Amino acid sequence: MSMIRLGPAGNCDGNILLSLMRLKNELGLQAQEVEFTFGVMMSNGTAEKVGELRKKLGLELSVHAPYYINLSSEDKEKVRRSFSWLLLSCERGHYMGAKDVVFHPGFYSKRNPDKVFDVVLSNIKEVQDKIKIKGWDVRLSPETTGKSSAFGSFDEVLRLVKDAKCGFCVDFAHLYARQQGKIDFAEVLDKLKKFKHVHSHFSGIQFTDKGERNHLNIGDGGPSFKSLAEELLRRDIDITIICESPSTWADSLRMKEVFQGLGYKF
Repeated sequence: MSMIRLGPAGNCDGNILLSLMRLKNELGLQAQEVEFTFGVMMSNGTAEKVGELRKKLGLELSVHAPYYINLSSEDKEKVRRSFSWLLLSCERGHYMGAKDVVFHPGFYSKRNPDKVFDVVLSNIKEVQDKIKIKGWDVRLSPETTGKSSAFGSFDEVLRLVKDAKCGFCVDFAHLYARQQGKIDFAEVLDKLKKFKHVHSHFSGIQFTDKGERNHLNIGDGGPSFKSLAEELLRRDIDITIICESPSTWADSLRMKEVFQGLGYKF
């Protein structure tokens, strides 16, 4: 039977170990995304402790790699550093038992989107080769992006999944902003139903004609979470939804309340 898992991006308590215990014992949530967005500031030893607790509590973990990653850059040094940050994230993710390592792929920089796709695909495959050599049990999961200047439309990410055999992350708020306040949840979910598991993000969002500006709390602008929940419950989709609003764990509970109001039992 398919499951719906909810949880915050980042800790809901003073450190990750306390956060995981609070998620399980107090909040009744099922997942957390570990944020390495401003750098990988965790040792392998700590990651192993996190992994032991994660397994004991039965929680699902994912990792968000640093924002600085750019696999589409023409600057070889930037790509080299991107590989380093991504591999550090994958190493920690492996020791934590986190499967998805989410990252923003890069930017078009006024180049042909198909050429940028080829560059990103080649670099993902190269990182995957390094992951395989290390024996790390993680999957690279490029994320749909919210700005028109950023590589990572829904179709581009699905092409990467097909050609690189990688994972993916669907950010519903990013799709909403990228498409100027439009999103057809039924159409998106129909394209995802073939996957055994969907990793996703949700939040409110503010946008301009260039796309994403900043994330908002759910209900303060952006896509309707209830509409997404209703569409999900019409389908048999196994999904994790990570809340990326400014109030990550509080809004995770709001998402949980929406599902419970529609009759779903966690």
